[in-house]
Amino acid sequence: MKRILIIGASGQIGSELTPAFRKIYGNENVIASDCIFPLKPELSECGPTAKIDATKKEDIAAVVKQYNIDTIFNLAAILSAKAEANPMLGWNIGIGSLLNCLEVAREYKTAIFTPSSIGAFGPETPQDGTPQDTIQRPKTIYGVTKVTGELLSDYYFKRFGVDARSVRFPGIISNVTLPGGGTTDYAVEIYYAAVKEGKFTCPLREGTLMDMMYMPDAIKAIVDLMEADPSKLIHRNSFNVTAMSFAPETIAAEIKKHIPTFTMDYNVDPLKQGIADSWPNYMDDSAARQEWNWKPSYDLESMTVDMLKVLKERYNK
Repeated sequence: MKRILIIGASGQIGSELTPAFRKIYGNENVIASDCIFPLKPELSECGPTAKIDATKKEDIAAVVKQYNIDTIFNLAAILSAKAEANPMLGWNIGIGSLLNCLEVAREYKTAIFTPSSIGAFGPETPQDGTPQDTIQRPKTIYGVTKVTGELLSDYYFKRFGVDARSVRFPGIISNVTLPGGGTTDYAVEIYYAAVKEGKFTCPLREGTLMDMMYMPDAIKAIVDLMEADPSKLIHRNSFNVTAMSFAPETIAAEIKKHIPTFTMDYNVDPLKQGIADSWPNYMDDSAARQEWNWKPSYDLESMTVDMLKVLKERYNK
């Protein structure tokens, strides 16, 4: 990768991926764009930016041509719970932007990365050790867009030779970007609540297992996959990746080791609980480990130490 376009640079992943990429590849070689959220000053003032409506192919093509882009990162999406509130918007953003990016990638011979998700699985999928290749029958529009995106990306690779790659992210935990309407967001909210208020009301019931990953590992997974030798990739769209799996009471107990007065109760959100119950307890990511040497750096203990340290400093606690 030498010249990179990031669509959705102000989102959960993009907010941290953009500065990370600018450190690796140079400020001038990473173009940031987001039409849903304004670009933060730290993104707009440290490198080139572009105004792109990802539902308009011509917007994407113009920037790719102007900056001689060789890799597109399409991060435009409406997350699971919000997409259920507006399914048509979830589809139009999730698939409309992807199809436009794939067409531009085909025409301009660029590579493309689009994140998939554990949301691509459904209740018929084996929940423990979810295989790389298995049944995918999601019950949310978010999941439907992710499965569709995986199939479209594979089609463009096989039919047109587009270098399309992807990972199925678990819940991503960040100390930079606030939650954006995802089912796994409680695992971010709980840290903020613990530091600021000393208590948290969990929207998922006790015992709800889900895969999770700390944002530094999510960025690492993207870089490692996109820099991988394409001849080694058997699977492309999309690789299971994970770092840890836990239930609400487990993360609460880990936080309590550092904040002994922390308490948590439950007020179950039926929508989020239903979505969580349809997703894997934990995925088998052996294909990613074998094909491009994927290995996470953080577990629940080390992530909790870092999250609490950063948030305590931010809020002077």
